[in-house]
Amino acid sequence: MISHLPVRVYYEDTDAGGVVYYANYLKYLERGRTEFLRQLGFEQRLLARETGIAFAVRSFSAEYLKPARLDDELVVATAVEALGRAQVTFAQSIRRGKETLLTAKVRVACLDLGRGRATALPAPLFESIRSTQTS
Repeated sequence: MISHLPVRVYYEDTDAGGVVYYANYLKYLERGRTEFLRQLGFEQRLLARETGIAFAVRSFSAEYLKPARLDDELVVATAVEALGRAQVTFAQSIRRGKETLLTAKVRVACLDLGRGRATALPAPLFESIRSTQTS
């Protein structure tokens, strides 16, 4: 499964030249991962409240290929690349039409909020994420 999230570039996202500031791509990617989970039926706010877990980025790598600009209509694509008991690696990209502007690998760890340590993903969430992977 690949989740697709449309994003519009606003003035607040850009530098003085009308180009998206590099750190704002991280926000777009975060929204993509959040919506990926929401499409599976899991809201991060409820996961924190009901199961005591949250996600933290453990590692991140990106290739900035082309700039996005003010008023561009972008699509953030999100898919699971690897799944472990306590972490998920997402493959993400940001496109403008057929042009790929950015590719990224983001590894997130599942954290027990009470202990502040890594913990296994709850079984229903793990199984739901696993079902999105192609064999």
